[in-house]
Amino acid sequence: MNIIEIKQLTKDYGNKKGVFDLELSVIKGEVFGFLGPNGAGKTTTIRHLMGFIHPSAGECFINDMNCSTQSDIIQKNLGYLPGEIAFMDDMSGIQFIKFIAEMKGIKDFKRAEELINMFNLDPNGRIKKMSKGMKQKVGIVCAFMHDPDILILDEPTSGLDPLMQNKFLELILSEKEKGKTIFMSSHNFDEIERTCDRTAIIKEGYLVAIEDMKILSQAKRKSYIITFLTEEMASSFAGEGFKVKENKGNQVTVSVMGNIMPLIRTLNRYEVIQLDVKTQSLEELFMHYYGGENND
Repeated sequence: MNIIEIKQLTKDYGNKKGVFDLELSVIKGEVFGFLGPNGAGKTTTIRHLMGFIHPSAGECFINDMNCSTQSDIIQKNLGYLPGEIAFMDDMSGIQFIKFIAEMKGIKDFKRAEELINMFNLDPNGRIKKMSKGMKQKVGIVCAFMHDPDILILDEPTSGLDPLMQNKFLELILSEKEKGKTIFMSSHNFDEIERTCDRTAIIKEGYLVAIEDMKILSQAKRKSYIITFLTEEMASSFAGEGFKVKENKGNQVTVSVMGNIMPLIRTLNRYEVIQLDVKTQSLEELFMHYYGGENND
């Protein structure tokens, strides 16, 4: 069952800014990544899903409800974390959280307290004196505290330190186990790789591809940096038919995808003094597929 559907969505701001003929769907219980650089159209897409702006063409639906005309109903059971959070700076963090809780009709504050503790948030300080990371924590509490079935998150780890980023990814995986449907924009490859079932890649407002993360991970290449006893051995090995990335002195770097047994069997015929392995990053894999430097 599709929870989120975007159909031929276009918002043209001119000068090639906006999103163009965007089409994708997110199924129930899926963590769906929306990956692209800043300015690619991620936030524009999310604002359409929230009903904050209306398309030049096309439509968006959440739970079969039109995001432009039924946003008030949609948002009752939806958690939203914007890329830029509009706070009431004169409030303390806890005052703001309770204000949002009252707006959402939350009677039980237990989940909010769990999230506050999870992220080591001191909510008593004035928001205007909080760091970007502290404000982001307040936003996370507000997005998750009513235990929504659907979450829409725009660059959710922005401003968080590495420890808190890991805490957040643990939270996403926990919500995923509960069957929540999560749409998460990011330009952070690591968080997409660790949490998402599928990922859409957007570039300059256009959908480039939608990838299954398991399949994409299986497509990763590994680089084997092999140091031989002599330069002659290295030169001989370089002619064995593997994909050689570099051959310098007595060291050869080869790229292998999938089964490495042919490489192991071949190396048994040589004197190898060192073997190092480097796994291709998700970022390098995207660059390979969709253009950019080192897309060999």
